[in-house]
Amino acid sequence: MRWLMLLLLLSLAPAAEAAGGRVYKVLPQFLDDQGRESLTPSLYDRDAYQAFLRQNPGKRTALRFVVQWNASVARTNECKLRVELRGVPEGKHPKLATVELPLPPHHGFSRWDSVVLNGNDYKSFGDVTAWRVTLWDGDQLLDEQKSFLW
Repeated sequence: MRWLMLLLLLSLAPAAEAAGGRVYKVLPQFLDDQGRESLTPSLYDRDAYQAFLRQNPGKRTALRFVVQWNASVARTNECKLRVELRGVPEGKHPKLATVELPLPPHHGFSRWDSVVLNGNDYKSFGDVTAWRVTLWDGDQLLDEQKSFLW
């Protein structure tokens, strides 16, 4: 009986394999004028420097989203990370921005990639009030993570 159950499970395994992916973690980080999110490699110092940059908007030049993701089986070779932002520049109407990063074909362990909003796009955007990071395989949404206010 056990062998029959094992054979049944093994025969169903290939059929269960489908396009899948996951966004494990998203770390929004401000960058200073030298492109740094921290002054030292210490996680404590990174958190302290991020608090400093939050309190001093004039010292920020970019916003980077560091994303841990995995795409187990891709239907197409068109995987991408999409970061959607909502923000409010001073005294103006709400703004929306979308930044995409094409991803290389990947199987196996998760990996880290980053998406950056910088330059004039960052300066004109204002403060970010909400964000959403999505993982796409062609036109199919695989997974997402979003901020509380999204």
